[in-house]
Amino acid sequence: MALRVSQLASGYGKLQVLFDVSFEVGKNSVVSILGPNGAGKTTTLLTVMGVVKPWGGKVELGGVDVTNVPPHKKVELGISLVPEGRRLFPEMTVEENLLMGAYTKRARGKLADSLEFVYSLFPRLRERRRQKAGTMSGGEQQMLAIARALMSRPSVLLIDEPSAGLAPKVVSDLFRTIGQLRSEMSVLLVEQNVAAALEISDYAYVLENGRIVLQGAPRELAENDHVKKAYLGV
Repeated sequence: MALRVSQLASGYGKLQVLFDVSFEVGKNSVVSILGPNGAGKTTTLLTVMGVVKPWGGKVELGGVDVTNVPPHKKVELGISLVPEGRRLFPEMTVEENLLMGAYTKRARGKLADSLEFVYSLFPRLRERRRQKAGTMSGGEQQMLAIARALMSRPSVLLIDEPSAGLAPKVVSDLFRTIGQLRSEMSVLLVEQNVAAALEISDYAYVLENGRIVLQGAPRELAENDHVKKAYLGV
């Protein structure tokens, strides 16, 4: 198992957001956590990453307990996060942003290979590599945010709401590329666009009010009455 999360609890101040959240991400698989706005999806990723301190539970990477390992050390160990809202350096070029993602020891030795890998995934970034990140379209910026996270050579990539604010055609292309990543690593995807996420996932969990309420193969969830009514507009 690439990533195993058991009975995770966390929150902010005195406000508990997550209640006994458990899920698994197998090797070379795409797993989605789906749910409405405010369900705790982003908090789940931030707690796994260590940005938000867990109140309880366990996070294991490749069978090793990394629950209380700080975020920068988790990147060294092979977990990388693509944050919601992209968080690029707008005044820096595409390539400068990418190089910022390769600061870990494990990444520095493979810099040329990593650049070639992300440019082959996102050819448009190669074309725009001298362009300032802040002048690119939303879709291009999202590609760059994912590519920057890939520069650290993760074994598990966490992606938070990649479809937010993007046109359907851009979302479709982006998700196809995310699906291709499973040949290189494991992906944990947090997403409100349930239909797009189910299309590329091997397994999915539904999070509501900080609790996992449903889980299963994408086809099962797509046929579930609650999912159809609440998320697929059927």
